[in-house]
Amino acid sequence: MKMIKRISLALLTITLLLTSTAQVVEANTAYRTFTEDGYGRYVETQTAYTVRNTIVKFDDELFSQAEDLKVGADGLIYVADTGNGRILVGDRSGNLERIFGEEELSRPTGIFLSHDDKVYVADESNAKIYVYTLEGELLQEFGRPESILFGETANFIPLKVAVDQRDNIYIISQGNSNGIIQINANTGQFLGYYAPNQTAVTPMTVFRKAIFTDEQLSRMIDIVPPTSTNINIDEKGLVYSVSQGERVEAIRKLNVAGQNIIETQVADEFPASIEIGSLENVYVGSEDGFIYEYTSEGNLLFVFGGQDDGRQRIGLFRKLSAIAVDSNDQIYALDQDRNQIQIFRPTEFANLVHTSLELYQNGDYEASKEPWEEVIRLNSLFDFAYLGLGEAFFKEEEYNEALDAFRQAKYQEGYSDAYWEVRNVWMRENVMTLIFVIIGIYVLFKILGFVESRKGYWKRLSDHLQSRYRLKFFKDVFLIKNMIRHPIDTYYSIQYEKKGSMWSASFWLFILYLLFIIDKYFTGFIFSYVRDGEYTLAMDTAMFVAVVALVIGSNYLITTINDGEGKFNHVFTGFIYAFAPYFVFKPFTILISNFLTLNEAYLLSLANVIIYTWVGVLIFVMIKEINDYTIRETIKIIFLTLFMILIAVLFIFIVYILIIQMFQFIVAVFNEGVYRIENS
Repeated sequence: MKMIKRISLALLTITLLLTSTAQVVEANTAYRTFTEDGYGRYVETQTAYTVRNTIVKFDDELFSQAEDLKVGADGLIYVADTGNGRILVGDRSGNLERIFGEEELSRPTGIFLSHDDKVYVADESNAKIYVYTLEGELLQEFGRPESILFGETANFIPLKVAVDQRDNIYIISQGNSNGIIQINANTGQFLGYYAPNQTAVTPMTVFRKAIFTDEQLSRMIDIVPPTSTNINIDEKGLVYSVSQGERVEAIRKLNVAGQNIIETQVADEFPASIEIGSLENVYVGSEDGFIYEYTSEGNLLFVFGGQDDGRQRIGLFRKLSAIAVDSNDQIYALDQDRNQIQIFRPTEFANLVHTSLELYQNGDYEASKEPWEEVIRLNSLFDFAYLGLGEAFFKEEEYNEALDAFRQAKYQEGYSDAYWEVRNVWMRENVMTLIFVIIGIYVLFKILGFVESRKGYWKRLSDHLQSRYRLKFFKDVFLIKNMIRHPIDTYYSIQYEKKGSMWSASFWLFILYLLFIIDKYFTGFIFSYVRDGEYTLAMDTAMFVAVVALVIGSNYLITTINDGEGKFNHVFTGFIYAFAPYFVFKPFTILISNFLTLNEAYLLSLANVIIYTWVGVLIFVMIKEINDYTIRETIKIIFLTLFMILIAVLFIFIVYILIIQMFQFIVAVFNEGVYRIENS
């Protein structure tokens, strides 16, 4: 499974490289840089970080399977030299400062620099946490907690370690799914488990819990939550963790209660390390060599790097095991397989984004506008810049400008808030005019109704047209209005009085198609699920025709073999006419969706529920009345129809797979023939 995920990630990367359409200025790097647009898609952008230099040793001391590193406030690099069982300290030029821990350490896998200038080291083989001064003097060591609350069978194999400003140690232990272990550094007391990963609840899990014994459940590996992969803590005491596994939160930002307060739309399958930058940005390093930078709220700014193909190219990795960030936002990335540290420095473009973000986060909205606009000028596809610009406009109460910026950022929540303010201003300025228009329309209709009741102009015109011209088609078309108040009588007229026709039903079917297209592409931006500028009319038309044909055809066939009295034209006409509420009310919901905000979303949802429920009831009545069924028989027919639709879909899918395989076989045979001819 892990290999499949790696292959999928590699294919995704190749696709991104081949299909990116952003026109950007690129530095000469072996990798490309991407950001996330408002729809969660990767979009290529300017290079954000370039490799400043690489380190493979400190003086003559080589690394061996190094698994972790940290950068101190003085710029020195602390490396957990796992294979050699020691801690190496050097500068970014590769000069060795000191070595320590050779006497105590066996296999150090995690390292952390605390607020009080201490070095905490997690040793996997010794199953201990060691505490040193920055100079390397051993101060303390912590072994397995003796508290009965820890659990007799719980593993204590420290892999990663972090410490908060209250001197509480957070330990990730291999194979311990209870959560992150907490120990107080001053007393050595076990404080408990913190923020365990949640077990993914699937239908299969529910089924197993219902029928399996406790012993059987204990042997099920997939119901045990995975252990976190790495951990870090910021200056505010917030804990950051990354985890690997299916259906698990890959990146977490945890408060005191252990609740995740960050949501990332783009997350790697194999995160290995997490770091916090000067702007509270979150940096995540993936085993596959990708480095992600998120804002403090989880918006992806940049992703770059990737897997090396063996050509030892700068900026790529074979197995990235740790990252660290210094005060200048330089990224130090440790490649465990290469035994190499690559130091990335931000480009002018990244610095511009960071400057804009810093100004905004500090509340200087006016000053942040210009750099955000410069980012957009350099890359118009950098949607986060529109988001930042929109937030700045909104804080400055420039709501129309904020509306445009949020629309460019595809940010529906912000657009809704800005539109709320714009609408309020419009209402205050035009409310009296709107009231007079509504009253005028009402009075006009009353006058027209009064005149018609006295003079009967419309009735005389209608009678004249009906006596002179044959208007059966129009009568059949307008018969649909009777469905609203008298559906049973209307179905009787369709079946026995020859009212309604295939032509009139086809007319309303075309209207149904138009409303379906309008609903999909012209619903208000706040409620739209279609991306701006994305039109798939051919696919929409094919799907619409296929669904209508499948549903009506299946229902007719089922009723035919179950003594139904309806003919095909009756079933077809009745089914289409059952959408009368949709024809009458759907245009209004589409229209008002362009004037509502998320605060009124319940109104739109309620209207749609009423419309579709009403249509469903009319279809039920149609099946019952057209075929002269009882209610019980009608319910049975509906279930049989749904079952037949399922069988038909499965059949079509199987045929599709067979055709694809046959096509692939023909191509393979043709290629083999060409190969043999060329080599004969």
